Amino acid sequence: MNNPNEKTLAHLISSQTVTIRDPLWKDIRLSPAMRKIFLTPTVQKLGRIKQLGPAFHLYPGAVHTRLDHSLGVYHLSFCILTSLLQKSLRGEFVLPLTEEGMNTFLCASLLHDIGHFPFAHSLKELPLESHERLAARLIEEDIQLNEAIWAAGLEPSLVADIIDETRPTTSVEILFYRDILSGSLDPDKLDYLNRDAFFCGVPYGTQDVSYITDKLTIYNNHPALENQALASVEHLLFSKYLMYRNVYWHKVTRSATAMIKKAVLSSLHDNVIPKQQLYDLDDEQFFLLPQSIEYPCLSLFSNVRDNQLLTCSFDQNYSETGHLEQQCAAIESRYQVEDKLYARLSKKPEYSSLKPFEVIIDIQEPVSFESDIPILAENGVCTPFNEQETIFSHDIGRVFTKSLRKTRIFTPSYITEEAVREALEF
Repeated sequence: MNNPNEKTLAHLISSQTVTIRDPLWKDIRLSPAMRKIFLTPTVQKLGRIKQLGPAFHLYPGAVHTRLDHSLGVYHLSFCILTSLLQKSLRGEFVLPLTEEGMNTFLCASLLHDIGHFPFAHSLKELPLESHERLAARLIEEDIQLNEAIWAAGLEPSLVADIIDETRPTTSVEILFYRDILSGSLDPDKLDYLNRDAFFCGVPYGTQDVSYITDKLTIYNNHPALENQALASVEHLLFSKYLMYRNVYWHKVTRSATAMIKKAVLSSLHDNVIPKQQLYDLDDEQFFLLPQSIEYPCLSLFSNVRDNQLLTCSFDQNYSETGHLEQQCAAIESRYQVEDKLYARLSKKPEYSSLKPFEVIIDIQEPVSFESDIPILAENGVCTPFNEQETIFSHDIGRVFTKSLRKTRIFTPSYITEEAVREALEF
C-alpha cells in the first residue's frame, strides 16, 4: 500500500465490526469505539425523541426517532468518505483529508443531533439556543460522552467544530467536513427525506442515494457533484417541496406545532419553564410537564399528546405586504394580535368558554428550495447549480416557497371562519 489513502480506506472499512440493523439502510456498521459513543446516555436520549414530532397523528407510522436518523447520517457519511477515497485512489483528485479527520467527521455525523430537545425544529422562532450549539456544549461538557470521544482517539473540540458552524476555525479540513454535513446534498438531508417518507408511507422523499454519493467529487478542496447527477439535485429539491407540502407543513402538523410553540413561549415569558429544563427533556418528560406545573396554557401539551388539536378556521396564502402578516411579523406582536382576536371572539355568548390560549396564529418560516452545490462538467469547468440550465434556475424555488406558505388561525372547532374574519377587522 504505497498510497496513504489506500491504507486509510482499508483501516476505515476494517474497523467497522459492529452491525446495527436499520429498516431503511439495512446493515449499518460502527467501530467498537463509535459504538461506545453511541451507547452513552446523551446519545441514547435521542431514541426517546420522535424525528417528526406530532406528525404521527397524521401518519401513524411516523414514530421513528432522532437516534434512527443519527445512525442513518453516520452511515451515509461513511458511504461518502469511502466513495471519495476510492476516487482518489483512481487518481481523479487529491484528497486533502486525514484518517483522524475522517473519524472525527464520522463522530460528528453520529452526534450532530444530540442538542435536539422535543419539537426543537418547531421552536426555531423562539429565543432558544440552536441545537448545533447545544450539541457542541454537550460534546465538551458531558463527562461520559467526552470520555468516550477521547477513548476513540478523537478530540471533542474538533467534533464540536464540525457541528457548530458558529465556532471559529481556520482548518481547511474542518471547513470541508462542514460543507459535507450541512451542504445541499448533505447526509442529514439525504437521510431525513428518505427516512421520513419511508415511515410516513409516502413516495415523495425517496432519493437515489447510492448514485448521489458515487457522483460526489472534490473541486478546489470543496465538495462538488459531477454533471451526470444534475437531475439528482432537481429530484432532491422537488422531493423536499413535496414533503413540506404533504408532511412537514400539512395543516394537522402545523396545528400541533403552533399549539406547542404557543405553550412554550408563554411558559418562557412567564418563567414557568427555564430554558435549560426544556433542553434536557425527552418526549415523555415534555408531555408530563402539565402534571408537575400548574399553568393553564400547558394544557396545550396534553391536547397535542392526545391528538385533540385545534382546527384551522382561517387560511390564506402568505403575503409579505399583507395587513395581518405585517402585524404578526414579530412573534411577540403576533401574540398581541391573538389576544385581540380572543377578546373579540369571547364576547360572543356562544364562545364564552373560549380560553385565551386557544386562538393561535400560525405563520410558516421561510424555506429555501435552491441549491448552491458546485457542478463539475466533463470539461473540468465547475459552476454553481443555480447557474445551470435546469428548471430550478428560473425562480421556481421562490414559486415553490410562495405556493407553500400560508397564514392560518387555529381555534376550537366550534369557532366559525365567519366569526374569525369578523374579529380580524381591526
